[in-house]
Amino acid sequence: MESPLRFVLESTSSQGRAGELTTPHGRVLTPAFMPVATLGSVKTLDPQEVAAVGAQMILANAYHLYLQPGTVLVRELGGIHTFSGWSGPILTDSGGFQAFSLGGKRKINSEGILFRSHIDGTEHLFTPEAAMQYQSNLGSDIAMCLDQCIGYGEPQDSVRLAMDRTHLWATRCKEAYEIGKSADRQAIFGIVQGGTYPDLRTQSAEYIVSMGFDGYAVGGLGVGEPKQIMYDLAGQVGNLLPVDQPRYLMGVGSPEDLIEGVARGMDMFDCALPTRVARNGALFTRTGRVDITKQHFKDVPGPLQEDCDCYTCARFSAAYLHHLFKAKELLGPRLASVHNLRFVLRLMQDIRKAIIDESFQSFKDAFLGEYVPTNESARLSQKEASMIARDLRR
Repeated sequence: MESPLRFVLESTSSQGRAGELTTPHGRVLTPAFMPVATLGSVKTLDPQEVAAVGAQMILANAYHLYLQPGTVLVRELGGIHTFSGWSGPILTDSGGFQAFSLGGKRKINSEGILFRSHIDGTEHLFTPEAAMQYQSNLGSDIAMCLDQCIGYGEPQDSVRLAMDRTHLWATRCKEAYEIGKSADRQAIFGIVQGGTYPDLRTQSAEYIVSMGFDGYAVGGLGVGEPKQIMYDLAGQVGNLLPVDQPRYLMGVGSPEDLIEGVARGMDMFDCALPTRVARNGALFTRTGRVDITKQHFKDVPGPLQEDCDCYTCARFSAAYLHHLFKAKELLGPRLASVHNLRFVLRLMQDIRKAIIDESFQSFKDAFLGEYVPTNESARLSQKEASMIARDLRR
């Protein structure tokens, strides 16, 4: 069956790849970052604003849209593109990671994922077949297989069990996809699992590639492991994936991780990080993340970053942003989200240009030489605190 996607690798530089991905709803120049629109919207922004910051493709989540408002309703209202007002390409995640994050509210076996809704407590069963049907209802350009994500530090036997289950579900997803009515207009990506065990990652990559998907994703990273381990495993898997098909590193969105991911041969990325931290007043700059609520921004008359071409920096001072957050005005998170997304998407554009110019390694060295990432131990503590807070709210 001919794929509804077309991927052309245009240039390489120090393992970085510049390509063009053509989908039923338009093309995407890679490497590309997909803003997260979990429920069909990028939080605080409308589709026109998302396009204006340079987004080519967004990610929506089948798990969340299944629970609210329901994928059948979305289909009846014209599909996710019409429903959301976003006319460009859309990738939908199947919900495997969301099930992982539910913790004690879900049970997993070979049949699928049995969970209780975080909205009303009702019980639901997500099977591979159901995950494909829901994504078909949504009408996204790319559907993801249902996989079992597993946390960092789990014993190898548990990771192997989750990997084997991911392989079983991938087979069932592909079978359901091929007998469904969406195969001519919706692509399907397989997901490589295997935790932090290199031998399992190799085994999973070989198995998933042998199935012949339209593209391949690396899942189960960015779940608490040290960053260097994430980089090493992404590079290992990248070397095992087909050269002429898109490679997607799931859940990665901090500037340094995007640079390192491209350096490991990855083409596509997504993460809620840029907009999530923006809503809390954390903004990206060339030298690292800053907290706009800090007192020293109170009287800064110029933009947060002088050479930033985003709407926020072009129109408003850092002092005004500081004021908005201190006054708890809704415009603050909106303007911060515009800035962070533009920062990340402009970074991807600059990376692509450096690859085409065959200067990616020097670009990478220069960027990382100036950009100071969030402290690793603080990052992991914040991640753990966020997950605990989320569980308490539920």
